Amino acid sequence: MGGCLALYLGIRQSRIARREADRLAEREKEQRRAEELLNEYEQTGQGWFWETDRRGQIVYVSPRIAQLVDKPLEELEGRPFTSLFLLQGQQQESERTLVFHLSTRSSFQDLSVRAATDEEEERWWSISGRPVLDQFNNFMGFRGSGTDLTETRKSQQHVTQLARFDSLTKLANRFQMSEWLEKLLNSPRIDSRSCAVFLLDLDRFKQVNDTMGHPAGDALLVQVADRLRSTVANMGRVGRLGGDEFQVLLPGHHQREGLAHLARRIIENLSQPYSIEGSRVVIGASVGISVCPDDGTTSEAIIRNADLALYAAKGGGRGRHHFYDEDLHSDAQERQQLEQDLRDAIAEGALELHYQPQVRTTTEQITGFEALLRWNHPKHGYMSPAKFVPIAEETGLVAQIGEWALRTACRDLATWPDDVRVAVNVSPLQFANPALPAIVTSAIASSGIAPGRLELEITESVFLGDDKSTEAMFSSLKGVGVRLALDDFGTGYSSLGYLKKAPFDKIKIDQSFVRGATIPGSRNGAIIASIVSLAEALGMETTAEGVETLDELELVRELGCSHVQGYIYERSLTAEEATRRLEEGLIAVAKGPRSARAARQTMLRKVVLDHDSHSYHATIRNISRTGALVEGLWNVPAGTRFAIHLADNCIVVAEAQWCKEDRMGVKFARPLEIDAKGAVVFTPPRLPRDKKETGVLRKAG
Repeated sequence: MGGCLALYLGIRQSRIARREADRLAEREKEQRRAEELLNEYEQTGQGWFWETDRRGQIVYVSPRIAQLVDKPLEELEGRPFTSLFLLQGQQQESERTLVFHLSTRSSFQDLSVRAATDEEEERWWSISGRPVLDQFNNFMGFRGSGTDLTETRKSQQHVTQLARFDSLTKLANRFQMSEWLEKLLNSPRIDSRSCAVFLLDLDRFKQVNDTMGHPAGDALLVQVADRLRSTVANMGRVGRLGGDEFQVLLPGHHQREGLAHLARRIIENLSQPYSIEGSRVVIGASVGISVCPDDGTTSEAIIRNADLALYAAKGGGRGRHHFYDEDLHSDAQERQQLEQDLRDAIAEGALELHYQPQVRTTTEQITGFEALLRWNHPKHGYMSPAKFVPIAEETGLVAQIGEWALRTACRDLATWPDDVRVAVNVSPLQFANPALPAIVTSAIASSGIAPGRLELEITESVFLGDDKSTEAMFSSLKGVGVRLALDDFGTGYSSLGYLKKAPFDKIKIDQSFVRGATIPGSRNGAIIASIVSLAEALGMETTAEGVETLDELELVRELGCSHVQGYIYERSLTAEEATRRLEEGLIAVAKGPRSARAARQTMLRKVVLDHDSHSYHATIRNISRTGALVEGLWNVPAGTRFAIHLADNCIVVAEAQWCKEDRMGVKFARPLEIDAKGAVVFTPPRLPRDKKETGVLRKAG
């Protein structure tokens, strides 16, 4: 009996020992599996582990971290845990709280810290840790883990970049510019709320975008952004609001003279030629300026008023800056009304075409007319095309007007003699329309004229587009049978290369070359002669535009121009007047001044004209001691006084004597100095100014 009991107890003890051995083996197996998983977790770089003693010194850290900080693992042991990170001078809240948690022995989770590595690219970690206590609740140190946060931060920064920056130009976007302005205007200190806002709009950008394509337009915007950023530099912040609109925010109080100077520099720098896809591109810029607190104290008021000033700058001829003033509200209402009136005029057929004769120089016979768009506004009378055509371009009405002009000119031409032609201007937008040949064919068929009697005038800007599509358009138009004329040659995107391929029948010499060509020493005559020789070599006719004096007529005739157009023969005529004129015969008689005006110096000098609180950019075409021909301002009443910035420290008072289209003759209040050769010297007049003149100059700054 005792032997059986001993056997039973032995078997039971053996089973208990075997179960205990199995349990220990399973525990060791699980421990090895956990260690293998942790090792794999560390080795694959998914994360890492760390442990410190009670003094915050490293007891253990994953080997991967030693490699990243370029230190032997043994050297890291015993060093402060915080030495693994760049904590000094950092502003992130999490980096300041790491030291706090370590010193207060409290748990922390997912703190972002920058790693103390020597890598070129910043590395960021997310770390978590908890205090370790012994069985008696004595603090023994910290244990924790970490993961690489670098790619996550990159993604976050990319999202922030998209939300706050323009993806194309890398400038601040509308949201961030608005945020900066609000921050300025809500500054606790009232004197810190002063600022100035520039709103910029690019002139002729849409033309580039339409003719060259959106990729070229984007490349141009990037170059514009670079120039704008370098011009403003550390004076303020620059942003792109969208499209071709930019904004400049200048913190602090600024004198208007300084703001005007910066605006002129911006316009000048942005107006320099660009190289886009191998083509030379020239655009311009207009700037509207509002100032806080003078022009408003809320962001809505500041931006609205800067926008009104921008419209005023563009309405004044573009390529200029304009400060906000209260009158602009009525100007904006007037522009809005003008847009509506233009739409009504199109719907009611109130637009007109006038015709200016083109005369052959050898026979003095009228060979054709150029169709010129006119609008007799019911309230304002005949308006300059420079005032309503930009509105038509901005509102998308220019294509509709262009097609109407083409059909109207063909219909009027059908009533004239068969040997008379008509020339119609085709805008770059019309030229880029694949339907243009069909529209031209329809207009010709509807009027019943011969295709060769219609001449389409095209500017050099059409060559900014894709060569294949441009060549295809030329081929289609010539297939219709119309004539093609290159308008305003030499004033735009000049390149002789396209003349080899483009099937032009005529080159029109811009009036800027005719003007002043008879003045001794002018190079304009040589330029005209070169254009004529080029045209003759290519089998093309030439038309000299803007001939107004007998001297100019004799010169262009001697230089070989085949045709002349200008006031010397006839002003522009209505369709009825042109019909009556043709009934009198085709012979044209030159009538005009001999040009007895005092000799002037021909030049292309950019100047700024101040009137009241506004500044206008213009170009001096020629100048004498007593006056100058200024180009760039429209509808200037005679007697208007300006302060003209001829050069640094050289400002003269002048009075408008006459204005025709965008040209104005001014008379100086005091004669300018001349040198020994009779050339004008740009130095301040020596005689003292009277009080009235001094007041004007003070306003001009």
